[in-house]
Amino acid sequence: TAPVDATGKRDAQSVLAARFFVEGADLDEGSEVDRGRARIAYRKSLLLDPNLVPAIVNLGNLHYGSDDLVEAQALYLRAVMLEADCFEAHFNLGNIYHDLSRFPEAIAYYSDALRLNPQYADAHFYLAVTLEKIGSSDDAKTHWRRYQELAPDGKWVDLAREFSD
Repeated sequence: TAPVDATGKRDAQSVLAARFFVEGADLDEGSEVDRGRARIAYRKSLLLDPNLVPAIVNLGNLHYGSDDLVEAQALYLRAVMLEADCFEAHFNLGNIYHDLSRFPEAIAYYSDALRLNPQYADAHFYLAVTLEKIGSSDDAKTHWRRYQELAPDGKWVDLAREFSD
């Protein structure tokens, strides 16, 4: 929500930033043209409110989806600096570091994401995969099992079963 001034009214700039954010959110899962328009809307939102973490994260998601990892990483790091408990930024930083084969950093961010949201099955899955890649199969088993508990019909449940045995 937008900040309120001494009279109890919302700051007009914050209201406009929120409108641009909603516009971006309505477009960011559409066609490539829509995603381009979403990027513009999020940038407008951030011009008005540079600390609007949901807009930062969503813009990062669009960059990540376009394989622009450098820009996505910068945005997610900014989100974490502004809001240390931003689960999605931690999880997505784990994904970026995993994609870059920087496994210790990926493990740290996935672990932070699970500290913030221990019920998120995909974080358990990706942490398990990353632990396997560094040869920590015993540590991974807990996360393979937890993924199965949280997502018994998940798309990776067969793989999780295979690795958890």
